[in-house]
Amino acid sequence: MPRVRSIWNGAISFGLVSIPIKVVNATESHSVSFRQIHTEDGGRIRYRKVCELEDHEVPSSEIGKGYEDADGTIIPITDDDLAALPLPTARTIEIVAFVPADRIDPLQMDTAYYLEANGVPAAKPYTLLREALKRSQKVAVAKFALRGRERLGMLRVVDDVIAMHGLLWPDEIRTPEGVAPDARVTVRDKELDLADALMDTLGEVDLGELHDDYREAVEELVAAKASGEAAPVAADADGDGGKVIDLMAALESSVRRARGARREGGADGEAGAEVKPLRKKAAAAAGSAAKKPAKKAGAAKKVSPRKRSPA
Repeated sequence: MPRVRSIWNGAISFGLVSIPIKVVNATESHSVSFRQIHTEDGGRIRYRKVCELEDHEVPSSEIGKGYEDADGTIIPITDDDLAALPLPTARTIEIVAFVPADRIDPLQMDTAYYLEANGVPAAKPYTLLREALKRSQKVAVAKFALRGRERLGMLRVVDDVIAMHGLLWPDEIRTPEGVAPDARVTVRDKELDLADALMDTLGEVDLGELHDDYREAVEELVAAKASGEAAPVAADADGDGGKVIDLMAALESSVRRARGARREGGADGEAGAEVKPLRKKAAAAAGSAAKKPAKKAGAAKKVSPRKRSPA
C-alpha cells in the first residue's frame, strides 16, 4: 500500500490489550471538480469568511467553533474543551463486541479506513487481532471518536490489513415506510422465469473492470474545449425513457440483447453452455411465439418457477 498520511493516531482497545495504530483513508475520490466562475467574464467566484459584527474578512487563525442555542445565543466551544471530554474513545478504538458480518446492515456503512500498526511493538498484538478476526470469521464492533463526535465502527480483515468502516448509529437509519409501491400487483411465473434468465445471462462481473463513464466523458469535454474542438455530442438514447409498456416483451428483449452482448464480447464455450438451458426454459415463450400461432388463454401451458439453489 502506498504511503498515505495518517489522519488520526491512537490505539485499538482489545480487552486489556492496547494496539497503537495510525488511521489512514482507505478510499479516494476521482471525481472531476469544478470551480464557480462569473459567466460574464470567466472570473473565479470565491467565498470569503466575514465576521457579521465587524463586517470584515477574518483569517483562519481567528476562526473557532460555537454551538447555537435554541434562543440564537452562540456558545464558544474550544478544541481544548472537546479534548477534555470524559470519553474513553477520545484516543481509542474501543472494541465492544464480535458479531457475524451479516449482522451489519449495509445501510449503516460509511467511510472506510485502514488501520496501520504504529511502531514495532504494535506488530505482535496487531497480528494477533487480525488472525483472531480471520479465524472467528466475525467482525469487531467498536466505538471511536473522530472529527468532533463519537462514532460506531466495524473492523474486518482486508488482505493482511485491519480495515475499519465507520457505521451510522442505528437511530440515523430511516425506516423505508411509505417507499414501497402502494399498488397491489401479481408477478407471474413466466415473468419471474424471464427475470431469472436475464440475471443468469448477465452473469457476474469483475468489479475491477468497471469504470466511471461520466468522469471520462467530462474529461473528454474539457479536453475538447481546451483545444478549441467541438464538444462531443451524446448519442440518442435507446428505448422510451424507461417506460415499460409490456413487461414480458421488455424482459424477452433484454434477454436477447444480453445474450447478443455476451456473444460479441467473446463469451467462452463454458459461458455459452450456461445460456443454452435458459433458452429452453425461460425464453420458451419468446421462441414459441415466433414459430407457432398464439394459443387461447385457457390452453396456455403453465410454466413452473425455476428451482433456485440455496444461498
